[in-house]
Amino acid sequence: MAESSDSTSLDKESVSTTANNKREAHPDSSDSVTKKLRSSDTHEEPKTEITVPKNGCELYFEIEADAAEDKGSRHTMEDASVVLPDAGLEFPGKLRCAHFAIYDGHGGRLAAEYARKHLHDNVLSAGLPRELLDIKAAKKAILEGFRRTDESLLQESTKGGWQDGAAAVCVWVLGSKVFVANIGDAKAILARSSPSDGSNNTSDGSTPIKAIVLTREHKAIYPQERARIQKSGGSVSSNGRLQARLEVSRAFGDRQFKKVGVIATPDVHSFDLTERDHFIILGCDGLWGVSLFFFSYLLFL
Repeated sequence: MAESSDSTSLDKESVSTTANNKREAHPDSSDSVTKKLRSSDTHEEPKTEITVPKNGCELYFEIEADAAEDKGSRHTMEDASVVLPDAGLEFPGKLRCAHFAIYDGHGGRLAAEYARKHLHDNVLSAGLPRELLDIKAAKKAILEGFRRTDESLLQESTKGGWQDGAAAVCVWVLGSKVFVANIGDAKAILARSSPSDGSNNTSDGSTPIKAIVLTREHKAIYPQERARIQKSGGSVSSNGRLQARLEVSRAFGDRQFKKVGVIATPDVHSFDLTERDHFIILGCDGLWGVSLFFFSYLLFL
């Protein structure tokens, strides 16, 4: 997995930012809250626009996103990212869909690249809602999409003789509902303002922004994951690694560890976008190794 070489620099990291500019305004408004990590390689900024009814009026959401990666001192980049502001083109419907993901590879890049190419399509074909929002159906489609992706990835890795694996953190935005799914130690963090009643304002009158962790890490050292691994016939060594080798307990690929506890079943949950939500950061563990420094920089840039 990606690791930080020290507390002040990123050894290898990938990050995707999703910024939501939400206001009761005309779509031509040019305000933006996007924090740029890297200029887009395209001439047109990737974005999508969503309008949802609320309390008798319409709230306008503009979502912009970008991605960056840095292999640091490592020989190769093993991570992959997805930025799809309009992610429903292959399965069109009334419900606007955006998709963003980070795949944190280990042992090579093949598993991360495979998941990047196939997971979203598998989720769509598994029944991700495209007309009317159905939370239960959306979560079911995401779970099935992860299962199909890992199953076909394992078949390909067996044919190709490779054993790569990849952690993942993924976001789907359906209308004003956000779905977050993750396996392994890649994380998602939401920047959300405090309620606007003034009770939490800072000394200068501004509203503080809080970092909300949206994901739960899956590592072999954690009691719940350790128990599941041991039940599957695997072991967790004193250094907290599965079979003394693998730190994460859930991942795509890693076929050599699938019979001893590694699974690709994600945690999936959802929440509603509100006027207080500013952006979401998706990143691999190489980023969050220096999370306090990095997140503080983004908030006060």
